[in-house]
Amino acid sequence: MERTMTLATMKTALFYGARDLRMEETPIPHPKPGEVVIRVETALTCGTDLKTYVRGTHKMIPTLPSPFGHEYAGVIAEVGRGVTELEPGMPVVTANSAPCNQCYFCRLERHNLCENLRFLNGAYAEYVRVPKRIVRQNLYRVPPGVPFERIALLEPLACVVHGVERTGIAMDDRVAVIGAGPIGLMFVRLIKMTGADVIVLGRSPWKLDAARRYGADHVIDVTAGDPEKHVRELTDGRGVDVVIEAVGLPEIWERAINITRRGGTVNLFGGCRKGSEVRIDTHKLHYEEKRIMSVFHHPPRYVAMAFDILLRGEVDESVLISDHLPLERLADAFEKMERREALKIALTP
Repeated sequence: MERTMTLATMKTALFYGARDLRMEETPIPHPKPGEVVIRVETALTCGTDLKTYVRGTHKMIPTLPSPFGHEYAGVIAEVGRGVTELEPGMPVVTANSAPCNQCYFCRLERHNLCENLRFLNGAYAEYVRVPKRIVRQNLYRVPPGVPFERIALLEPLACVVHGVERTGIAMDDRVAVIGAGPIGLMFVRLIKMTGADVIVLGRSPWKLDAARRYGADHVIDVTAGDPEKHVRELTDGRGVDVVIEAVGLPEIWERAINITRRGGTVNLFGGCRKGSEVRIDTHKLHYEEKRIMSVFHHPPRYVAMAFDILLRGEVDESVLISDHLPLERLADAFEKMERREALKIALTP
């Protein structure tokens, strides 16, 4: 049975371009067949959204102006025709995309590279309409007692689960994580769950403290001395077995390659600006047999794994969520993140 809300408009953030974010009144969406509308209880800021806010463009936002935001959790407000197992009042969380399961890359089981990947934006609003494909593949009911702020970490944690699984980290590895932002910190937490040792490189003392809270064995302040030399001192001069680059700057990609031992693995996880170029010493690739890889986004199976990790309470959201603001102060939230004064900020519509 289709259920209808009576309110007419809602507050929503529309993204018009670089640093042009406007809070406007827009019609509350209603679901098409197979869709649901969710009342947002908590939306989280994201490093990808910050990059988009500063740069003015991203793969997930093909046209402007656009609804904005993709990390959230809330309560179902309305369901469309054909939705039989969900009903208004249910707490839920979704990922921000779903694959088509029919294209070339989906047939290769590389669903994150789907040629028709359906993205969802619009979490920075009072309500968000969830497409049928995401409802079918990446919507989860939230059990009682699980905080919205914790479960709203589903999408970024799914990306990190994907990164850890694809990198192939062993229990006795020494792993360097470059970047102590939310993604880097989630990598620290999951890598420690594998039993590996973790060295974190960052520039903010309070973020490095957060890395310690998540179990980092060593932290290195890159503003004090030579960080590459420090890594080698910690690894008997060889370099680490695995590096996770979680910053997204060409010069940091180069550092990641430099601190990896012969035969080691470099995961260039942080996305650089389109058109960026990186200098690579070919000797290090060929004669030192370094393996360079990258991981983008998440297939549905890693969303499911991330959901289970969050339900078990394995990731303490209080380490990642450093501030709380009303939705109307979204631009202030991004400016605060850009000044490195916050990790994730929880926004309440």
